[in-house]
Amino acid sequence: MKLITRIIIALAIAVVIIAGAFVALYFIKTDKKRAKYTSISMEEAKKIFATPGDYIILDVRTASEYANGHIPGAINVANEKIGDKKPEELPDTDQFIYVYCRTGHRSKLASAKLAKLGYTNVIEFGGIMSWDGKIEK
Repeated sequence: MKLITRIIIALAIAVVIIAGAFVALYFIKTDKKRAKYTSISMEEAKKIFATPGDYIILDVRTASEYANGHIPGAINVANEKIGDKKPEELPDTDQFIYVYCRTGHRSKLASAKLAKLGYTNVIEFGGIMSWDGKIEK
């Protein structure tokens, strides 16, 4: 094999290795920045809510859905209203916040957004359709 061919192959291998390192660094940084929250079952949530505590139950459905019935003691901040700023209804970023919606989809979205905003104790527990406890209007 000619020397020039060997040099080209060596350079190509070096480029692939360097590119791989940059890709790995990107994913490591992205993973550290990824918003984190916890998910628990509806049964676990019911056990927690059975005793008074320093936590917020957050309903992220629309205001009209909330008005039609919600888990007792829940406050309402619609998922669509959670943006780049911390909601004024949630001033303490270290408070435990239990998040639910109708089926569990919006609660996951809202939980991720809250975690990204710096909330440290966000717990998502699904949708009210699975709730068999009291409903408040």
